[in-house]
Amino acid sequence: MRKSHPVLLAAAAAVWLAVPIVPVQAADGPERAFTGADLFKLSGATDPQISPDGSKIVYVRKTADIMTDKEIPSLWLVDAASGREYPLVAGKGAHFSPHWSPDGRRIAYVSTDGESGPQLYVLWLESGESARITGLPDSPGAISWSPDGSQIAYTMRVPGTGMSLGKAPAKPEGANWAEPLEIIDKVTYRFDGGGYRKPGYDHVFVVSATGGAPRQLTFGDWDDGGPLSWSADGRKILFSANRTADWERDAYNSEIYSVDVASGAVTALTSRAGPDYAPVYSPDGRSIAFLGFDDVNKSYENTELYVMNADGSGARSLTAGLDRSIDTAQWAGNTIYVSYDDHGKKRVAKVSTGGSISTVVDGLTAGSHYDRPYTGGEFSVSKGGKVAYTGGDTSAPADLYVTTGGTGRRLTDLNATWMAGKAMAPVRKLAVTAPDGRPIDAWLVTPPGLQPDQRAPLILEIHGGPMAAYGPAFSTDDQLYAAHGYAVLYTNPRGSTSYGEEFARLIDRDYPGPDYDDLMAAVDAAIADGVADPNNLFVTGGSGGGVLTAWIVGKTDRFKAAATQKPVIGWGSFSLTSDGAAIYHDHWFDKPVWEEPMVYWKRSPLSLVGNVKTPTLVVVGSEDYRTPVSESEQYYTALQIRGVPTALVKVPGASHGGIAARPSQSAAKASAILAWFDKYRTDKQSAPASPGED
Repeated sequence: MRKSHPVLLAAAAAVWLAVPIVPVQAADGPERAFTGADLFKLSGATDPQISPDGSKIVYVRKTADIMTDKEIPSLWLVDAASGREYPLVAGKGAHFSPHWSPDGRRIAYVSTDGESGPQLYVLWLESGESARITGLPDSPGAISWSPDGSQIAYTMRVPGTGMSLGKAPAKPEGANWAEPLEIIDKVTYRFDGGGYRKPGYDHVFVVSATGGAPRQLTFGDWDDGGPLSWSADGRKILFSANRTADWERDAYNSEIYSVDVASGAVTALTSRAGPDYAPVYSPDGRSIAFLGFDDVNKSYENTELYVMNADGSGARSLTAGLDRSIDTAQWAGNTIYVSYDDHGKKRVAKVSTGGSISTVVDGLTAGSHYDRPYTGGEFSVSKGGKVAYTGGDTSAPADLYVTTGGTGRRLTDLNATWMAGKAMAPVRKLAVTAPDGRPIDAWLVTPPGLQPDQRAPLILEIHGGPMAAYGPAFSTDDQLYAAHGYAVLYTNPRGSTSYGEEFARLIDRDYPGPDYDDLMAAVDAAIADGVADPNNLFVTGGSGGGVLTAWIVGKTDRFKAAATQKPVIGWGSFSLTSDGAAIYHDHWFDKPVWEEPMVYWKRSPLSLVGNVKTPTLVVVGSEDYRTPVSESEQYYTALQIRGVPTALVKVPGASHGGIAARPSQSAAKASAILAWFDKYRTDKQSAPASPGED
């Protein structure tokens, strides 16, 4: 029987009138509302790299180019004391991945002119001149300077030969034949955002920092990955890889390896069941910090910070008592600086080798791909412990900050000038209590100009993952929705990260499930708060949020309309077509779908499609290999067969992770969702113009 969630009695007793929202634009003045065109004006700071002595910071500035409809990265240099900055490498093409030389006098980076492939460059700060170091067939990654600055290590894909089966007849000279057969023999044969895999493997290389032919250090039929780290004497390089015989099916079993730079001999330093990765030598070369966990086949496990001796002995966790998942680790002297999410915010903390932990920065934010308010942000640390990081709030993308502890000092304000003329939607925390008494973090975005006695139609916007987290961060989707007259509610229901392993595991083998009740409690709280109009409720979300959107409309009719974005509709079909197929059958379920098909079916939104009456839009990228297009198409078809109002929106060329990467498509997608919701809201007289219009 379908579940219908009751509205709180206190809220149900009142009567609301649709009151027009106070306009944010004068009739004869400039456009003050945030619009789709404004996505081309946004700039964000990413990848801040502080110099070894802490005096300068190079960072990547992401700026949208309206002519190419892309985010273009360029390198900028900032004086950490004065905040003075200037472009370091800009202009045509894309310039990214900066890395300081050990003496702080050079910067290695990757650059492309937009016509040829990315190459490794080195810039000499004294002269301001750059030199191309490589002429590679593929993009270099995981750049790492040798301690003496004479060499640079990197990873690169080495082309290989795929399986061959038979052959076509001989083609006559000048004939125009079809493309040859594509033969696939890998478990994971395509990647979201990367497309179908070409034969070959990733390996470690070194090249002179002044140019010349590179030398390949690692070989074999497996992928060797970064980040890379040199030993203090320059004789060894650390990397991580899964070099087991069945590595394609054993995705969570990478180990830490060292390769001898002179001989190429590879030595395994770890050997447990579970991922060990991101190794980095201590400055004295005696210890190695790395990340990982003991894999017990759960849908979520905290990643811990470990330290071991340089020979791989004596490994121990330094953060087992933290109950948060570590995502980055860097040494500064004898201290390790880490980042992790906590209650919807990213923090930087320093960890002693004895295991003591103290917070250095609270509130990092992301400076790129800010369609939704996910936790994010990056940092780097100097030898003396000065931290450069990307930070900010809900009003704009991330800027560059620096601190030695305590309150950070802002060094850039990339969007201040043009945003001064915009009325941005305010965001505030909303107290929510789940039916079982658990506190649930939630945030409420209200339309600019909304008065205290006014209510607005509400969009419940659900994050993906589902093991991920939203926070008090800038979101273009939320701002566009609010500028159009909608309030937006976003939450971290059970299953979200940043609240500890137990909270994230509350939906292990039970998703979708009790997270539904958390979301409905949040909607009730927004109504009781006095903002949400209970007669005009809408719901959307992407990926895991798309799953929950489709699940919700199969459970209740309380929403006027829905938009499920890049969802999983059938867990059985998804588990065999996703680019992550190697992990779902034993980490999200107990057995593969052919052994327990009804377990997969009962958790699939498709099982509830017979209940759906809510008009539901379906949105997906045409090159989505994470939640493949077939998932969205089967839901759309099911809704059509049942006669439920629906439409299918496909974003051309877009992957799962890149569905909002092109500014025009991000704006158009938000506008399409709003147009769908506008068809079904009952206070249409208060709806302003589309956010895609000026």
